Amino acid sequence: MKFKLKYKPFGDAALLIEWPQKISEDILNDIQLFVSKIENINHKEILELNYVYNSLLVIYNNKNTQFTPLKIHLQNLYKKSFPTIQKVENVLWKIPVCYDREFGIDLPILSQEKNISIDEIISMHSGTIYTIYGIGFLPGFLYLGGLPESLHFPRKETPRLNVPKGAVGIGGNQTGIYPKNSPGGWQIIGKTPISLFNVNNEMPCEFKASDKISFKPISRDEFNSIELAEVNGNYKLNKSFIND
Repeated sequence: MKFKLKYKPFGDAALLIEWPQKISEDILNDIQLFVSKIENINHKEILELNYVYNSLLVIYNNKNTQFTPLKIHLQNLYKKSFPTIQKVENVLWKIPVCYDREFGIDLPILSQEKNISIDEIISMHSGTIYTIYGIGFLPGFLYLGGLPESLHFPRKETPRLNVPKGAVGIGGNQTGIYPKNSPGGWQIIGKTPISLFNVNNEMPCEFKASDKISFKPISRDEFNSIELAEVNGNYKLNKSFIND
């Protein structure tokens, strides 16, 4: 699949490539294919590639290459076919979440504004399989697409100064998990006892874009048990491979 792309300078040593401005798995797959093409040719002047939702940031060595020649090179590369490139095997991660009222502090607000019960909110949120469209703004923060439209809800006008690590929230048409304590304006509906990012691990973040996420509701007692196992290094997150 080919899209009409926009190529823009991003500072003096980066190039931003934009796909149509919508959340789409077709676009995500196209970005990943383009990334594979770039990595396959091993362009030494390209230092780093970062992508999220519908954009790809290409960071390059501006001492040896300039925006316009690189833009032309990438435009031509995008049009080429690479039959040997295979789609990456994706993973479905099952993340435990406790929707206890102690953790889901904004559930009553959503319930009232949406005119649906808290149990229905939990059922809809945990009954959906989400796609990871990127990782940012904090290390290990997963941008998840696929939130049911009936759960879309604006971010808070005044963000909280401290949202706890593991908090699960809704912001607009997205849902996500805070990987560490930080300010944040999302509506908090639950909490997971697992860590999404750990600098002590060989791979600090095991998740990757295009992986799938599902949330498994757990009780307060289960939360405490998993949290203890996680702290002691004895908890293994449930995952399965997807071959579609």
